[in-house]
Amino acid sequence: MKAINILEGRQAGIVEIPKPKLRDDYILVKINAVGLNSTDVKHIDWENGGDIGSKPGCDYCGIVEEIGPKVTKPFRIGDRITGFVHGSNRTNKEDGAFSEWAVVKGDIQIKVPDRISNEEAATLGAAISTVGQGLYKSLRLPRPNNPANSPFPVLIYGGSTTVGIYGIQFAKLSGLTVITTASPHNFDFLRSLGADAVFDYRSPTCVEDIKKLAPNLEYAWDTIGDAESCELCAKALDSEWGDYGALQPVAAEVLHAANPNARGPFFTTAFIVCGETYEKYNHVWERSKDEFEFAKMFWDLTCELLAEERLKPTRISVNKHGSGLEGVLAGLEDIRANKVSGQKLIYTL
Repeated sequence: MKAINILEGRQAGIVEIPKPKLRDDYILVKINAVGLNSTDVKHIDWENGGDIGSKPGCDYCGIVEEIGPKVTKPFRIGDRITGFVHGSNRTNKEDGAFSEWAVVKGDIQIKVPDRISNEEAATLGAAISTVGQGLYKSLRLPRPNNPANSPFPVLIYGGSTTVGIYGIQFAKLSGLTVITTASPHNFDFLRSLGADAVFDYRSPTCVEDIKKLAPNLEYAWDTIGDAESCELCAKALDSEWGDYGALQPVAAEVLHAANPNARGPFFTTAFIVCGETYEKYNHVWERSKDEFEFAKMFWDLTCELLAEERLKPTRISVNKHGSGLEGVLAGLEDIRANKVSGQKLIYTL
């Protein structure tokens, strides 16, 4: 089959490789569409990211061709499914979505509701897994199937990222008052998803404006996870108590210099949802059955919300620069150049 691999010189290219072998708790899928994430670029570019010969890609939609004997969910051959794939896996280099066929961990996949297109389904993988971990596993916010009795505020920094777009919707379904940050051209879109207030993160009064709206803010979730975003979130949090979670490992010194009483930083990584030991960024992450079981539950909840039309797929740009794996390579360059905002790049195969 054709696939994108990480090559010498921290490059990505299209290669001919064997179809991946089915493992007992995995599903073999014929890929119809894939979605691009910034993590795909990082695994290609960073020396401690993916190994030479590993296959990037975390988001997909495809058709079930074979089912391993230890998959417990009731999938059938021919089902259209989506979920999370461990792209650029150093432990199993066959894993990754950017290929004509892929193997995916069976029990953290879902059957795609009829109303959702292949392209829309390919937006979900990394974002949904990350939202589950960040808002609910780590910050322990009320879930949409057991929402808050009365609203309280949560700040989602980076609302126009794919993770932010889904995070806003989940937080609103949880009965919360959702505050987010973005560039002004995305304000109306984020309000349409349920954001109660949107602020320009570049504004010199951004922290002041957030504190005026929510003077006792106790939860901030940072979808960017750099020093600037951490500092803004920390200053916006209550000066006596507040939880800060991020998608990147932010230094505790940065957080506590801005707010000595903030709790965190709480860092989450979607790759642990597969329930397997793996190595990434010079660190070995031990197998977590708890994370795996939580992800199974959260993906089932997501499927229900999509089927009930309570959760909307994010905006998409399909086949920008062309379809197929050639289009994927061009789309990765757009992400690398920071040219994507408020939508998800999708490519059909």
